[in-house]
Amino acid sequence: MANLKEIRGRISSISSTMQITRAMKMVSAAKLKKAQDAIVMLRPYSEKLQELIENVNSSSDPDQVSVYAQKREVKRVLCMFGTSNRGLAGAFNSSIVKELNIQFQNNAQYEVEVLPIGKKAFDAVRKTRTVYANASSVFDNLNFDTVAHVTEGVMKSFTEGKFDEVYVIYNKFVNAATQEVTTEKLLPISMEEVDTTESQVETDYIFEPNKAEILDNLIPKSIKTQVFKAILDSVASEHGARMTAMHKATDNAQALKNDLVIFYNKARQAAITNEILEIVSGAEALKNS
Repeated sequence: MANLKEIRGRISSISSTMQITRAMKMVSAAKLKKAQDAIVMLRPYSEKLQELIENVNSSSDPDQVSVYAQKREVKRVLCMFGTSNRGLAGAFNSSIVKELNIQFQNNAQYEVEVLPIGKKAFDAVRKTRTVYANASSVFDNLNFDTVAHVTEGVMKSFTEGKFDEVYVIYNKFVNAATQEVTTEKLLPISMEEVDTTESQVETDYIFEPNKAEILDNLIPKSIKTQVFKAILDSVASEHGARMTAMHKATDNAQALKNDLVIFYNKARQAAITNEILEIVSGAEALKNS
């Protein structure tokens, strides 16, 4: 009977775990809707801003190169990478850390520093990598101004020559079940000219006050928006990954509970059968005596 008691305890424990995982799934599903709406609304703005910069640049003086577009010999690299502050999200955090290690291998000839965004990111590198700054606090009050403040520090370090290239690594949100690990070069920015021969309509702009001043205002905003978009992508991906992970955990717990219930019923039936046999054997012994 002690064995049956142990099985009942395991069944009760699994039932409690299922309630937790089911609740976490529902919470993540609710948060995912809000995070998904935020990134879906920001993406067109970010893409249009980049398109505007490319159009303005295509008609600008080629000798006027933005300080954020200056390419120089690469010696020092900064990798910004975003995870979450919490776990229980499947491979969401580990996939980012894995991609970061790949970037370290690809840039082994350079001095590489990291800027972790998220507690899990900071915990993964604080003892093994050179940490430029810890930006985990952005999730305490996530908005454009908070992210822009962190990005401004990175932009300043780039213009001062502390870093020659800056990359941002994050999970790009595709849908609730799919997240793509993405690595983008943040600095120096790409100033590719628009190929107007392939475009049917060439946008005609009236510049006020002038193209150079417009680019000086648009480019920093575009860089900050790109980082903000990456973090919003990461937040939406986190909730999607956690919802999927908790859904699978609930299904696995249910399957394990079903197996234990069947095992418990078989053990209970065997115990009852043994008791009946003992009673019948005892009655037969008394009868024969």
